[in-house]
Order: sequence, then C-alpha cells, then structure tokens
Amino acid sequence: MPDIALIIAGFAVGLIVGLTGVGGGSLMTPILIFFFGVKPYMAIGTDLLFAAFTKMGGTLSMARQRLIPWRVVGQLCAGSLPAALMTLYVLHRLGPADPAVQSAMTSTLGVALLLTAAAMLYKAARGKQLPRVLSDDQLDQAMNARHWSLPVLFGAVIGTLVTLTSVGAGAIGVSVLLLLFPMLPLPRIVAADIAYAVPLTLVAGLGHASLGSVDWPLLAQLLAGSLPGIWLGSRLMSRTPERLVRSLLSLLLAYAGTKLIAI
Repeated sequence: MPDIALIIAGFAVGLIVGLTGVGGGSLMTPILIFFFGVKPYMAIGTDLLFAAFTKMGGTLSMARQRLIPWRVVGQLCAGSLPAALMTLYVLHRLGPADPAVQSAMTSTLGVALLLTAAAMLYKAARGKQLPRVLSDDQLDQAMNARHWSLPVLFGAVIGTLVTLTSVGAGAIGVSVLLLLFPMLPLPRIVAADIAYAVPLTLVAGLGHASLGSVDWPLLAQLLAGSLPGIWLGSRLMSRTPERLVRSLLSLLLAYAGTKLIAI
C-alpha cells in the first residue's frame, strides 16, 4: 500500500528542484534519514536514483524550452563521471554498510549541506540579476568558461561529493556554474545544473544499486510524487520569488547539516 507521506515528500522536493535547481539530495536525503528512519547508506543510494529520474523529467521539460546549454553540460560530465566511477570503486572495496563508512558518509553529508546552505544564502543576498534573454552570439560567448579545464576540475569534485553523499549537484553545482559562467542567465544555469546531474546521479545510483544500497519500493513512491512536482516547478521557474525561496531553504539545510554532523 503506498505511503502518502512519501509521495507528498517526493512532490515537494521535485517542485523545489524545478523552481530553484537545488539538488534532490540536499533535501531528500535528510528527509529520509530524519523523518522516515532510513539508514544513511540506503538513503544516499535510493536518493541518487530518485534524483536521476526526477531530473530526467526536468531535463526533458527544459530541453523543449531550449534552455539547456549542452556545451556546458558536456564539460562538467567530462570530470564528474570518471570521478563518480572511481568513488564507487572505493565504496565497493570498503562496503557501504561498514560503520566507519556510514560515519564518514554522514559527516561528509552534513558538511556538504552546510556548504550548500552557505552557497544558497550568498546567492540570495548578493546574487546579481542577469538578463534572461541573450542573442545567439552573446549566448555562445557566455558558454565559454574562464579556462577550459575549470569545468572539468569542478565536475570531478562534485562527482566525488555526489557519489559519497548524494548532495552537491544542486546548490553547490549552481554556485560553481555562476562562478565559471557568470554571463549565463539564471534559467540556463539551472537548466545546465539539472541536465548534467542526470548522467552523474544515474551512474552513481546504479553503482550504489550494485552494492545493495537502493530501496526500490521506496524509490517508486518518491518518484510518483517528484515527477509531477519537477514538471510543475520547471514551468513556474520564471515566476518564483527566487531570493525568498533560496533564503528559507538555506536555513533548512543548515539545520539538517548541523544535525547530521552531531550524530
């Protein structure tokens, strides 16, 4: 019998991902651990596939709106996918259910949430309003990073973090994109962040599934809510009071991060 609370949680997280680009892991993993009592390693593995399928729905919606800068997505994937595979190899050798590994995952997750909260709060307070529409020439120029290697390097860091904690492809990813591609309009930044997270979380999630770290019935119920949620959120993205939403989310994530570190 489906758990309505899980479906509602999935819908709420999907809606927020579509509105703000904040990763499902930043919100869903703490929700699964604190509200539904899921073990940290199982919450991380399940949430990675939850994020992959949720963001796949958002990517299709944004691709139809021609918002995704595919060149940027490719550069990030060039770093994040090899890093995810290397991290999975290490987890396979150690075992995700090992108490020391679980402790490391929980602590790293807490730090990742605090970094995410800080990045979101900074953007909410200091973020500049960029034009939402660029000419073709301006868009081509905006997709050039300060140096070609930087997106690959930051992609590798995020790939490792996401595979370990399921957190990092959202607010931290958006922050990195804003630094590397400062002239890209925010809707395109969010679209790039959601699109490159699909192959990353899919690779990491399937790797965790091979380790037995995915609860498939739980995943199905979360997706039943999140897919309609991200579809709606991606439609409402241009109308949301972005600073207010990001400020409230940053406080929530800081609280969750502090609790995880204290476990």
